[in-house]
Amino acid sequence: MKKHIYAQSSALAFLLAGTGVAHAQSSVTLYGIIDEGLNYISNSGGGKVISATSGVIQGSRWGMRGTEDLGGGLKAVFVLENGFDASNGKLGQGGLEFGRQAWVGLSSARLGTVTLGRQYDPRVDFVGPLVSATRWSGAFGTHPADIDNLNNSFRINNSVKYRSPSFGGFAFSALYSMGGVAGSVGRNQIYSVGGGYTYGPFVLGAAYLNAHNPNVSYFGATGTVAATTNGVPGSNLGTAPSLSGFASASTYQSITAGGGFQLGAAHIGVTYSNTAFKGLGDTTSGPNPNGFTGSTHYNNAEINGEYRVGQALLLGVAYDYMKGSSISSARGKVGGATYHQISLGADYSLSKRTDVYLMGMYQHASGTDSTGGEAHAAIYTITPSDSDHQSLVRVGIRHRF
Repeated sequence: MKKHIYAQSSALAFLLAGTGVAHAQSSVTLYGIIDEGLNYISNSGGGKVISATSGVIQGSRWGMRGTEDLGGGLKAVFVLENGFDASNGKLGQGGLEFGRQAWVGLSSARLGTVTLGRQYDPRVDFVGPLVSATRWSGAFGTHPADIDNLNNSFRINNSVKYRSPSFGGFAFSALYSMGGVAGSVGRNQIYSVGGGYTYGPFVLGAAYLNAHNPNVSYFGATGTVAATTNGVPGSNLGTAPSLSGFASASTYQSITAGGGFQLGAAHIGVTYSNTAFKGLGDTTSGPNPNGFTGSTHYNNAEINGEYRVGQALLLGVAYDYMKGSSISSARGKVGGATYHQISLGADYSLSKRTDVYLMGMYQHASGTDSTGGEAHAAIYTITPSDSDHQSLVRVGIRHRF
């Protein structure tokens, strides 16, 4: 009887030891964010609106990330991340199951990380952390239409990405997305490079992205792809008037740079981007109802500041300026649009995982936007105003798990 018990105990100890080794070598973590709140909007399509929306200060999500130790300093890594709308339970990113991220790869502390799948581009890695939208103002504080993707609205499908280890505070990454068009290797390709440097309280970042046939390859990667009619793809650029009319561009190009400085309880961030839509009028890329030709570009500059009061309260303020160049159209040259946007925010932590927040935004527009008409204000993700200004106030709660 004692031998039998001893044998069982030895077997159990062996299994537990084996389990312990397995857990030390690999792990899978389940995580997520639920963000929900109430908004008051001064002008949404011509009227005042009170609404409940999800995923503003951060997109509501759940995901899994995992690692497996392969030995010799090499690890297998993966992330699957789903976005959803907490207001109604719908999938985000156009209904994609893992629309936020879906990738797998190999990682080495000495050599860097190579991943394949649906991923963030280097602008998100190195410049995105410096804008107010990723720090405290969320989707509503995003640059108009997130034209430079510094709030990570657009992911890159079918991509291979390399991220270096840190070399004395400097790191870089490069991404390439295959177009997948038979007989035309470059048709829908996207490539991007970026780098960043951290030294004490200073952070610097810069990145470049180029997308061919962006209406399909870049903006069409959101999941909801417009149907092709008579050989012309429908527009995937959404309703934001600052860019919705540029679906016929053959190339989208984005140059971004920024810096940040932490001084005690205060932080200051500055970013700049130049975003160009080149080769307008290419109807194999998308529709061109306004008869645009040539190229146009937008310059965007943001300055933001935040101050932490004790451990629980964060206060923030930001100003963003965006100016578009003139556009050649069927009726001649039309002036580019100008946008001024001010964001204010306060975030109070109830615990390490739960916080409540209050934010307010105001935007003013002038000139001629991508629709070819008078520019209307359009705070990101909100139905555009029928005038040149729009404001909103939001109170929300966020829980992280």
